[in-house]
Amino acid sequence: MRPILRRSLIPALLLLAAAPLARLSAQAPAGPGPDAKADAVAAQLLDALGGQKAWDNTHYLHWTFAGRRTHTWDKWTGQHRVEGTDKEGHKYVMIENLNTKDGKAWLDGKPVEGEALKKMLENAYGAWVNDTYWLLMPYKMKDPGVHLTYAGEDTIDGKAYDKLHLSFDHVGLTPGDEYWAWINKSTHLMDRWAFHLESMKPEEPASPWDWTGWQRFGKVMLAPHRTQVGAEARKLELGDIAVSDSVPASTWTAP
Repeated sequence: MRPILRRSLIPALLLLAAAPLARLSAQAPAGPGPDAKADAVAAQLLDALGGQKAWDNTHYLHWTFAGRRTHTWDKWTGQHRVEGTDKEGHKYVMIENLNTKDGKAWLDGKPVEGEALKKMLENAYGAWVNDTYWLLMPYKMKDPGVHLTYAGEDTIDGKAYDKLHLSFDHVGLTPGDEYWAWINKSTHLMDRWAFHLESMKPEEPASPWDWTGWQRFGKVMLAPHRTQVGAEARKLELGDIAVSDSVPASTWTAP
């Protein structure tokens, strides 16, 4: 799979595709006033996904990103584990708290320390930022620092859509990115997104991908399949998805 163009933020240990990154900010400067139409569409989307209460009550998320690395995330406490095999064939495990950035790591079963540990934890955080946005972007329309506007109506393959535009106010790792989301007027789910990354040239077209396979995990809806729109039709899968109320205690302690 050819990497999507972007400034390299995840070093070789975890690099799959330089994909769009999640927006993370506890505080953000005030932006322009709300767009009532966009907010109404986003509210319908959240209801179709299961609703705010169901999302807030979702505790643990587990998934594999494109067959390359597997995440377990405690959404309530920020505990996060990611594991996989790097391009040299070394097995890695990284466990960190996303809020404090403290953690530990192993490479081929051996503990990592010092600067190497710091670098691996940075990689783990970058992978989490990247991979959660591919999985969870529809839940993040109203995150702090997100400017959400209504971009009109559209019709694709005979289906009617509301189109939303997302830009960002000095938040996230790449605040110059922009996204567009196509919300199905019948199901109120997001069937497509497109992104123009800050690393791309202004004249480059946004890259659209279809989101398919919407189904319920726990009390929320998630879509496992991504297919790029166009001649290449690259695919990206979010596998092994699970939503649970508990995980083994060893998830946070052992490689």
